[in-house]
Amino acid sequence: MSQPRATPESEPAVPTHVTPTSTYRLQLRPEFPFAAAEAAVPHIASLGVSHLHLSPVLEAAPGSTHGYDVTDHSRVRAELGGEPGLRALAAAARAHGLGLVLDIVPNHMAVPTPLQLNRPLWEVLRDGPASPYARWFDIDWEAGGGQVLLPVLAGPVETCELKAEGDVLRYGEQQFPLREGTAGLALPQLLAAQWYRPAWWREARTSLNYRRFFTISDLIGVRVEDPDVFTATHAKVLELVRDGIADGLRIDHVDGLADPEEYLRRLRAAAGDGCWVVVEKILAREERLPSAWPVAGTTGYDALHRVDGVFTDPEGAAELAARYGRSTGLPQWPEAARAAAREVLTGDLAAELSTLERQAGPELAPAVRELLIAFPVYRPYPGEPDLPPRAVEQAAALAGPGPVAAVRELLLRDPAFAARFAQTSAALRAKSLEDRAFYRYAPLLSATEVGGEPGRPAVPPAEFHAYCSALDRDWPAAGTVLSTHDTKRSADVRARISALSQAPGLMGGPAGTDPQLAWVARQTALGLGRAPEAAPRLADALLKAVREAALHTSWTDPDEEYEAGVAGYVREPLDLPAELAGAARANLLGMTLLHLAMPGVPEVYQGAETEYRALVDPDNRRPAHFPRAALARLDTGAAPRDAAEEKLALTAALLRLRRDRPELFRGYTPVPARGAAADHLVAFTRGPGLLVAATRLSHRLAGAGGWRDTRLPLPPGTWTPLGPASPDHSNPRTSHSGSTEVATLLAGHPVGIWLRR
Repeated sequence: MSQPRATPESEPAVPTHVTPTSTYRLQLRPEFPFAAAEAAVPHIASLGVSHLHLSPVLEAAPGSTHGYDVTDHSRVRAELGGEPGLRALAAAARAHGLGLVLDIVPNHMAVPTPLQLNRPLWEVLRDGPASPYARWFDIDWEAGGGQVLLPVLAGPVETCELKAEGDVLRYGEQQFPLREGTAGLALPQLLAAQWYRPAWWREARTSLNYRRFFTISDLIGVRVEDPDVFTATHAKVLELVRDGIADGLRIDHVDGLADPEEYLRRLRAAAGDGCWVVVEKILAREERLPSAWPVAGTTGYDALHRVDGVFTDPEGAAELAARYGRSTGLPQWPEAARAAAREVLTGDLAAELSTLERQAGPELAPAVRELLIAFPVYRPYPGEPDLPPRAVEQAAALAGPGPVAAVRELLLRDPAFAARFAQTSAALRAKSLEDRAFYRYAPLLSATEVGGEPGRPAVPPAEFHAYCSALDRDWPAAGTVLSTHDTKRSADVRARISALSQAPGLMGGPAGTDPQLAWVARQTALGLGRAPEAAPRLADALLKAVREAALHTSWTDPDEEYEAGVAGYVREPLDLPAELAGAARANLLGMTLLHLAMPGVPEVYQGAETEYRALVDPDNRRPAHFPRAALARLDTGAAPRDAAEEKLALTAALLRLRRDRPELFRGYTPVPARGAAADHLVAFTRGPGLLVAATRLSHRLAGAGGWRDTRLPLPPGTWTPLGPASPDHSNPRTSHSGSTEVATLLAGHPVGIWLRR
């Protein structure tokens, strides 16, 4: 396997491809700054990726572990090493043939402590609607009686100690600007005279009058649709693009913007055609990315769903769903999703709903509410003439056909209402599905992943092939992912859990006073297995799960007695039943192979080139482990010693092939097997001479008698395996041609890669 070309830092190499051949995601934080990323560059380059993908690099709230709480768009984050550190990282990366992709956050900013760190917001709170920064934020001054509600107090205002000192109002460690001329007033009059109203944090649910990120009140929405705001918030990022520091941009939460297409057109014009741009956009299973968007595609959750789904047994998943319903008494997926949507919209998002209902008028308020609940995708887009028929029918059944039709007309004629409806819809889908229903519905936790559809978790091979063919045709440079900073479980954990769909009886009978939690606990423990520090990590993930599910406790109203017993549902990690260990290995290697060989630009999450078992954040943002020594050993020609090294060898082989022979990854042609077990093989060719094949549902396959007479009709030519022989020498580098028995072709392995001679 070839090594990347290295050049002296005095002559930095320009990455060969404007479009990445693959990316490698690094989560920056104060404990892992630019200098630490620079130290990891040689290993990452040796894997074969073409670009580093960095989490947000602009100034963020102090100590932030993720960087999505931006406080200053004009500066690179000092805690990470500042702009000199970023430019040094870029130079080191280019010296190893790597470019940089930056994650940017156009939708929102932090409401930080200290508040002065967000200078635009500070000035708005001091000067009110007359501030030149007032156009930056979506503030409904009328709804707040001329004041911005600030839900920052621990209790009702009369129980909190606020005091004026000089030109600021102090509350604990936080301080707020005083409106000019109000400093000498008594406290009640002083508070009434400000452009803001400090309030108990619980008031945010019903009285908040600024747009926020989902239900997070300390992330305030930014009106990036305003050209001046766009210019101010993107100047530094665009400077980094023009200077060649950044070759690509990942756009966070594009659905939060008033008009995503208009924003992306402005960004494309400013960044130039050579900048690779992908958007974090969650597509429903039948939804397609708008073809007019000037982007390379999504960040890849739609691909994750298809890859996961093709390794999920539909019969076993259905049996698990039936068992789950009987043991918990909870509803099946459609009803669970609708119930969560209604709860979140009328509870957590009551303030946002109130804004829409006020704009629509009392006669149309019920139709607005029912349309939002019934909406089947994250959001509509400006100018769309029709709402989805299913949503219209469901909403009309409850609110009446007349009001629903009137809301449709309002959406068409009132751009401001349409934009706010769309933004609220996106927040509702994300919060009610990703952060509630996915934690409640637990027959098969591997299916409750961002972009997934738990009610239909399995993806037939024909559907997978159709998706890949469309991706290659329409969005060949889109991103694809398996593990990210936002996945609830890494691919390694999901591969272990999804194996249960092939043997639902091995799920056992989860016991405990809370059967729903018992299902969550057992599957989470089986997925994590005997990973480092498994017990405390498992306990933390289960506590987050029950709070998000909000069945017995929640973040805002925790039940301490209930929570005290959560960790007791699984005190120690669990091993998969022996008969499923091989299926989990086959799942993971198969998922890795398909991800790295299918159309699109694959991303490897930090450390996930080898075994990477992670649960929901913050667990998936733990410091990365880079398997430098293992990769160096494999590069001497040594055979993999275990499943972790098998995954590492497979990952490096495909990433290097993508880098060195990109022509092999153009085009996509399914290669169907023939015979009794044909449905257990997913095989396809790419370009002029790459063939890959992966075993699916291997436990079911073994129980049915193995491959038997199943054959794969190889495309014309002679096909030679890529990679070294297996540890037991059962996979010699034997070439094949014509119709070949799958058992011979795979030689006892779950996956294979062949090149045409």
